Amino acid sequence: MLEFKNVTKKYLRRTALEDVSFALDAGRVCLLLGPNGSGKTTSMKLIAGLSRQTSGEVLFDGQRIGAKTKAQIAYMPTENYFYNYMTIQDAGKYYADFFRDFDPNRFDEWLRRMELTPEDRVKQLSSGMAAKLRLSLILSRDARLMLFDEPLNGVDILTRQQVIEAILTARDPSRTLLISTHLVDELEDVVDTCVYLKEGHLVCAGTKAETSQGMTLKDRYIEIYGHASEGGEINA
Repeated sequence: MLEFKNVTKKYLRRTALEDVSFALDAGRVCLLLGPNGSGKTTSMKLIAGLSRQTSGEVLFDGQRIGAKTKAQIAYMPTENYFYNYMTIQDAGKYYADFFRDFDPNRFDEWLRRMELTPEDRVKQLSSGMAAKLRLSLILSRDARLMLFDEPLNGVDILTRQQVIEAILTARDPSRTLLISTHLVDELEDVVDTCVYLKEGHLVCAGTKAETSQGMTLKDRYIEIYGHASEGGEINA
């Protein structure tokens, strides 16, 4: 189980999260929802151990986030984090050096499925191809908590379904999948639990049925954050 207990995170004069509490169970596909600036990425970085809360606790299986939990948590950030000289194959070796649960054979299989060429340089990849690489790396681990920060950003509409289907292959009764996003249409039928953040505050958290109040995911999102723009995406 992942728990936030009265978590506050401040950056100098800005408060990114304020007194946020929720819990996520294993075996669930969970959405962390909200527009840019709502606190999604900050929450992800706290869970991944890349940042530290100002107050409160972030716990995984009852343990505070630290060296022991990092080995069980895989994090896919929005930004690229590889050196420019690296090839896709180099990125796999990098992960193999850092994570004991990384499976190189599984990585090779994901590269084939994502139509990525091992010899291609990371800096030359399009945003969509770079997202596929980051996804392939995460899915080649056996982490019990997998974090996907805005995995649909920069991905064309035809590729989004491929990304979602790839993430869902990691579903397991002992694993939690946490996806942050503001693109909700494609995720309506796969989500179990929703956490809505707004300007660093928790709006609500619980099962989709509990938080949707009888609405579709998109309609509930619009009710909380704003109006749908042309093309079916959300402005907030």
